[in-house]
Amino acid sequence: MTRSSSLPPRSVPHTPIPLVYSDEVAEALHAGDPVVALESNVITHGLPYPDNAATARKVEAAVRTGGAVPATIGVDEGRLLIGLSEDDIERFASTPGIPKVSSRDLPVVLARGGKGATTVASSLVAAELAGLPFFASAGIGGVHRGAQATMDISSDLVQFTRSKVAVVCAGAKNILDLGLTMEYLETQCVPLLSYRSDDFPAFYCASSGIRSPHRIDDEEVIARVIENHWATGSNSSVVITTPPRPEDAVDSEVAEAALREALADAERDGIRGNALTKYLMRAIDRTTGGRTSQANMAVLISTAETGGRLAAAHARLRREAAAQ
Repeated sequence: MTRSSSLPPRSVPHTPIPLVYSDEVAEALHAGDPVVALESNVITHGLPYPDNAATARKVEAAVRTGGAVPATIGVDEGRLLIGLSEDDIERFASTPGIPKVSSRDLPVVLARGGKGATTVASSLVAAELAGLPFFASAGIGGVHRGAQATMDISSDLVQFTRSKVAVVCAGAKNILDLGLTMEYLETQCVPLLSYRSDDFPAFYCASSGIRSPHRIDDEEVIARVIENHWATGSNSSVVITTPPRPEDAVDSEVAEAALREALADAERDGIRGNALTKYLMRAIDRTTGGRTSQANMAVLISTAETGGRLAAAHARLRREAAAQ
């Protein structure tokens, strides 16, 4: 994959932020073909090298299987890379110390000219700037347990209220307060749809036990929901959840029991704040004998494929509307 010039494709509004498109992404946008944005944090803060690079390629391949072009987002030398090349993936995967960049940090990292790996929130900022209407991630952030006292709410949720991008995900991790997460989305008028499922999924668990406000099985209907939401003047995301495949999912009772044990251990060890999430995820994985890590990997792939499929349906709808 080669790198295009920094000039945006025809359909993308001009922005003073330097955007550098891969040729494949630029050509897809010119043609009105579906493109799905992906975060690069999975590469830099996930598995060790070279497994992280291999995983990034599998996720991109899954988007292509779904019928869309993948655009993994990264920050490099004061520019937003819209679609990492093979060389970029290798550099991001093998270079230690690349910081995780959320939307709050993005202007600082761009100004300093360094590298950065995008999170869900910053990927949404980049996707909207680049004219990409779809983004896929295994799981989103949410309201943390005990947020009534700590005010610990993921910036992902705030960014959903600001970015005009459809987000395809497997819900949020069960270590979060999923009830309050859904309440936040409702309060902020962010549409929440569940694709081929009655419930809001809990990342590697098929169900959180909480009913979704809308189940939609038809990809074309989801495409119309997205367009209708934006046609009303809303500039927020549409969140679309898809559960893990049955063969990949972790039993909810097993996951909840492992979480209770992990929370007790965290309290005993005095783990709080930013360190808590990583501690809990690792503890749960140990308790389940590595089952959650395997499920995590599978969810990355299945969600990316669904994102590609839904993006393709959305592109077809826009193409039909333009032809009328």
